[in-house]
Amino acid sequence: MAKQNKENMRAGFVGIIGAPNAGKSTLLNQVLGQKISITSKKPQTTRDKIIGIVNRESSQIVFVDTPGIHKSSTLLNRRIVDQALLALEDVDVILFMIDAASRNFSAEKIIVSKLEKKGKKVVLGLNKIDLVKKDQVYKLVEEFKDLYAFKAIVPLSAKKNTQVKNVLEEVEACLPKGPQLFPEETFTDVSEKFMVKEIIREKVFRLTGMEIPYSSAVTVDAFDVEKKLIVIHASIHVIRDSQKGIIIGKRGSMLSKIGTKARKDIEEMTGQKVLLKLFVKVTKNWIDNARMLNEFGY
Repeated sequence: MAKQNKENMRAGFVGIIGAPNAGKSTLLNQVLGQKISITSKKPQTTRDKIIGIVNRESSQIVFVDTPGIHKSSTLLNRRIVDQALLALEDVDVILFMIDAASRNFSAEKIIVSKLEKKGKKVVLGLNKIDLVKKDQVYKLVEEFKDLYAFKAIVPLSAKKNTQVKNVLEEVEACLPKGPQLFPEETFTDVSEKFMVKEIIREKVFRLTGMEIPYSSAVTVDAFDVEKKLIVIHASIHVIRDSQKGIIIGKRGSMLSKIGTKARKDIEEMTGQKVLLKLFVKVTKNWIDNARMLNEFGY
């Protein structure tokens, strides 16, 4: 990393907002060069605000990844969307991500209406341009120019790392001048325990297809660091016995697959050997229980 220019330093918080599956978490992982936020083809996989810190020569950009904003009906989804909208209150700049290949018009309408009320600097990222034709990208740029006074509109592909550097430059230009907010070696504010929970939850999402709905959660019940080994006990919570059977699989095959893939990612993250023990629990009505929602961190 280049030596930071202290005299012309800019620093601030940047909220990444957008519809579910717009590529917010993929972008955050890309700019950090490592994975801290869950990704999946399923929308609405991010449930918590996750901070990722990018140190550049003349700036420290503190990204806040948020859950996807969408019309919601269930208690869990309303809580998730409320949390995402809170990002608009506490950040200096907003990075609004659009899935250029699959528009979510209702979510876009909600977000633009919120932007108009906040009056903050907004950079628009037209993501997934690798999946659309160039003339379609040009049309989108023209459309959004007339929709809101964006500070910049950047077509990009977070997955392919195309024009991600341009996004960073545009965001940096919008930040207020000031000293860095976190120590230079810091890249996130989330704990290893939190990241373990997210890794396991990602494997559940990826490996169970559409069979397991969003009424599932993961808790880390024990995280013990020994001399040569990290011992982790974690529980996967579902609301029905049939879902428990799906996650366990025939003769425990699915649970074993989830555990194996999660353990490899955790070992890569921690740099240590890991003993991961997974349990599946039926926790009925937890979505409607406010105490449980708070306990799970939603």
